[in-house]
Amino acid sequence: MRRWQVRELGEPTEAMELVEEASPEPGAGEVVIEVRAAALNFFDFLLCRGEYQEKPDVPFTPGGEVAGVVVEAGEGAGFEPGERVVALPGVPRGGFAERVVVPAEKVFTVPGAVPFEKAAAVPITYGTAHFALHRRAGVREGETVLVHAGAGGVGSAAIQLARAAGARVLATAGGEEKTGICRRLGAEVAIDYRGEDFVATVKEATGGRGADVVIDPVGGEVFDRSRRCVAFEGRIVVVGFASGGIPEIPANHLLLKNYSVLGLYWGLYGRVMPGLVAEVGAEIFRLLEKGDVDPLLYRNGTVPFEEIPRALEDLAGRRTWGKLVAGLSG
Repeated sequence: MRRWQVRELGEPTEAMELVEEASPEPGAGEVVIEVRAAALNFFDFLLCRGEYQEKPDVPFTPGGEVAGVVVEAGEGAGFEPGERVVALPGVPRGGFAERVVVPAEKVFTVPGAVPFEKAAAVPITYGTAHFALHRRAGVREGETVLVHAGAGGVGSAAIQLARAAGARVLATAGGEEKTGICRRLGAEVAIDYRGEDFVATVKEATGGRGADVVIDPVGGEVFDRSRRCVAFEGRIVVVGFASGGIPEIPANHLLLKNYSVLGLYWGLYGRVMPGLVAEVGAEIFRLLEKGDVDPLLYRNGTVPFEEIPRALEDLAGRRTWGKLVAGLSG
């Protein structure tokens, strides 16, 4: 079987090497999955560069979410060969491989009607967006939600989930193509941050009130400006720092406007509250089957497994939209 490995830290196209090795074998409570689709995430790029909060020793394999078929199950795993699943493998033996071994508690059943490439796009982005909106922000029907980077993985999921919750959605994105995507996903107002002041547009669209909930995976200046257009008793959910800038929060401003800033590191829930992660995942798949959400795949398909390093650099360079998923033949 083939597996991508980071041999030395650096840009993915320089750091990653495709190697051949024996198929993994499961231990007790583990399953071996034949990977049909592997999702790409910004943290995979950071892992390659040694800039993520987790810093595994080299060599290691990135790839945090896969979908495929169980080919072997260890004692007590609770799965059978042939089952369609989605899983959350972790470094050092992540999901950018033709087969991967994963602890059973990080493996979840996929409904038969859901294609593998869309199943692989669900766990992290939709899980993050769902927890941000519901667990952290407590979004309510009729509220206004501002989603930054609305054409990205988390952003596109947040637009759909906010709409499914009965919220009004405003979104920011860079360029005409991406703002058009936001509108197609359900954003009432899509703001091109490259040439438009989103603070002024949000205030105008809300009659001066501002957004009740802000979903921010960007950080930096975007966070600072979001504080100027969050509503009284609004909530800003910090999801990530794709801009590279980590902002500071002036406590006096929190006091003056009576708003909250909430952190969301979704991966921690998998360690602390795995049952809740499974429950929310099942709910998202129900919404997907109903047609209330539909993962936005980059160029409506998959990238070849052999092109994962280049695709990671495109993702980090903001040359993509939606969710990047690598397809593997069964």
